Amino acid sequence: MKDIWFVMFAGGLITFGMRFSLIYLFGKFDIPETMRRALHYVPPAVFSAIIIPELLLSNDALDLSFANTRLLAGILAIVTAWYSRNTLFTILVGMAALFLLQWLGL
Repeated sequence: MKDIWFVMFAGGLITFGMRFSLIYLFGKFDIPETMRRALHYVPPAVFSAIIIPELLLSNDALDLSFANTRLLAGILAIVTAWYSRNTLFTILVGMAALFLLQWLGL
């Protein structure tokens, strides 16, 4: 049990160190404008790479049917985000929709 706590603590320190070093370096060096513009697109690209396969793939195959509960809940979350512009509300609606759709067995 001690090993898992050590691994979690070490992983947290490594993650913190990597993130802090980048934040610290941004303050010390002059970053070119093209690099700043390029970094602006990193979060949406990473977010898309994580979310899109979860919504569209089922059993390693493209699933665009109404039986894909993750896709339906994702569409509802996208519509909620579009209209509300509230991140927490979007997450809650998406999670509730996924839970409800899975509970109904759709």
